[in-house]
Amino acid sequence: MRWDRLRRSDNVEDRRSQRAVRVGGGFGLGGLLLVLLASFALGRNPLELLALLQDSGVGSAPGESGPPPPADDPGADFVRAILGDTEDTWTRLFDRMGARYEEPRLVLFRDAVNSACGFQGAAVGPFYCPPDSRVYLDLGFFQELEQRFAVPGDFARAYVIAHEIGHHVQNLIGVSEKVTAQRPRLSEEQGNALSVRVELQADCLAGVWGHYAKRRNLVDFSDVQSALAAATAIGDDRLQMRSRGYVAPESFTHGSSEQRTRWFEVGLQAGEVGACDTFSARSL
Repeated sequence: MRWDRLRRSDNVEDRRSQRAVRVGGGFGLGGLLLVLLASFALGRNPLELLALLQDSGVGSAPGESGPPPPADDPGADFVRAILGDTEDTWTRLFDRMGARYEEPRLVLFRDAVNSACGFQGAAVGPFYCPPDSRVYLDLGFFQELEQRFAVPGDFARAYVIAHEIGHHVQNLIGVSEKVTAQRPRLSEEQGNALSVRVELQADCLAGVWGHYAKRRNLVDFSDVQSALAAATAIGDDRLQMRSRGYVAPESFTHGSSEQRTRWFEVGLQAGEVGACDTFSARSL
């Protein structure tokens, strides 16, 4: 991938020298339940209450300093380049839709981090938090992608970032709010099925960004294959087989390898947000 020519984003927060600590248990399951109960009583969106708690300092605190990031840091430079390109691409696409793209922040962390979605360890992988409009990324995930899942390549890493930015797009166009409103009425299995549609749409939106990267000759065929390999490696069926030795489709939350690669390809071919309506699709 020819990412060296891309504009670097200024929206990267580097917290890798900070040691995140959990205060008062953070937002554990009990805390989240209390937030949900309070949101129902007050008629408020629970994500709004989580954001308010984060702003007031509940559930987070500064940790001890760790080793500073290296001065010459190609990993962070890569992240800034990809984030900058997603900003440029989605700004143009939102302009086309008659809307304004609000740029998210991307937080680099090491081992654990405090967010508006609670205290999270690196084991959860990269994630997007709607209440604070931030993507959280431990660069160690890229090493795991290459070493544990045998998926090398810059575009595979770019796909991971673009997928999380896809969740930000969902937040901006109102998908996240609708999904949050539906969840309390669903069973666990139904909630999992809804999560799959959310994640597959984010894969498709990552493909939309990839469509324009291809058009500008930033990627070639081998780059696309590495991104498809990444989508395949982190499919629920592949992950469950590795960890459990069997597959339980009713517990999928992100989609199978075949579904994830297919929806990424849908976005890659179409280059349009309208092609990514996984919620209306009869078959995923």
